[in-house]
Amino acid sequence: MRVMELLGAVDRDTVQRGRRFLRDLRLVAVALISSVLLQTLIYWSVIYRAGRDDWDNLLVVVLVLAFVPILAVSLMVSMRRQDFPISTACVVTAVLFNFAVAVLSALRIPISYTGLLFAAPVPLIFVSYGSVLLHRAQSERVAILAFPKAGWVQDQIGSGALILQNPKDNVVDVDRILFDGSTHHTATWSSFLTRAYMLGLEVTPWIRYLETRLGKVDIESFDLAHITYTLGQIYYLRLKRLLDVLGVVVAAPLAMPLCLLIAIYIRIVGGAPVLFRQQRRGYGGSEFTMLKFRTMVRDANSDSAQTNDERIIPGCRFLRRLRLDELPQLINILRGEMSWIGPRPVAVPIAESLEKAVPQYVRRHLVLPGLTGWAQVSHGYASTHLEEIEKLSFDLYYVKRISFDLDLLIIFQTIRIIILRIGSK
Repeated sequence: MRVMELLGAVDRDTVQRGRRFLRDLRLVAVALISSVLLQTLIYWSVIYRAGRDDWDNLLVVVLVLAFVPILAVSLMVSMRRQDFPISTACVVTAVLFNFAVAVLSALRIPISYTGLLFAAPVPLIFVSYGSVLLHRAQSERVAILAFPKAGWVQDQIGSGALILQNPKDNVVDVDRILFDGSTHHTATWSSFLTRAYMLGLEVTPWIRYLETRLGKVDIESFDLAHITYTLGQIYYLRLKRLLDVLGVVVAAPLAMPLCLLIAIYIRIVGGAPVLFRQQRRGYGGSEFTMLKFRTMVRDANSDSAQTNDERIIPGCRFLRRLRLDELPQLINILRGEMSWIGPRPVAVPIAESLEKAVPQYVRRHLVLPGLTGWAQVSHGYASTHLEEIEKLSFDLYYVKRISFDLDLLIIFQTIRIIILRIGSK
């Protein structure tokens, strides 16, 4: 009888995983199809411009290359639980692309290396995008094991989440079980979680699930012990300073003449001084002088900028929209006071009041403040203490989950915000 139960569990596990695989595949179908079509179009364009007419060889190359994003996406669906979706997607796709080229060479199929060079970034971009979608997917059916905060967790997830009151409740139509470590560390619930895992369900602590789903931490339950960096994160933190300096060096040829033009304009229209200096809270709670172009009239009060603020110097609203007023902070980055990416530095008086009100606020100083950050692209500017506390949940998420993947995502989000002019005042 016990063997039959195990075999039944395995069958249900197979069916459950198959359904989840197909559902996840539909989630990234657009990215997958777009990748295949775009890389085909790019390779065909290069062949056409070269005047080649061996369309039979072109068809073989296109079909082989089409398997690259298909296989890569399939693997990413199988590995959706990993914490570095972009890096993993890039590595998997690059390996498969090189394998495809090796197969074509072994078959002695004439190929255009120029066409391959231009087509290669396409699957990298679309598979990475699909991997991020999978990582933060909201299509799965979630059940929460009953505990005091279960109702609050349900509200955060949405009405589709269920609350299981009894270990004997049916979990056939559920994809993921959320549990609370302190409440469900009992023999009864442990047996239930084991059975759920055997049925092919994902079993996850509710705190970690909400962090991944919402991109922020629960400030009340956050503890310093939650920050346990992996070896990859440790290496990245050491490399990050070098990347910051290289970024300034690369940006300098364009930034320096642009800064000169902006400085001349502000000096003529708004008078001196050109730069705005303010003491901000930095790494480890230290203070530093943050630099910006002065885009407001002299003697403006220290209140946060409002929409259509009349204190802004004529013509400087454009600079604020494109965040060009932040360019002098490249000096702060070069000095080691800031990073390209990190929690935005807060004025010292505001930081002091927030540190008294929220003990966890000092945790955001565990990493260098940044020119842009996860809270900045997820929440936007904060003009009140309550908004600053809300942003803290995003900053602590960044401190806990800092990685190359997350920094890349922040860069893309920042570019999108600048282009769409989101949150500028």
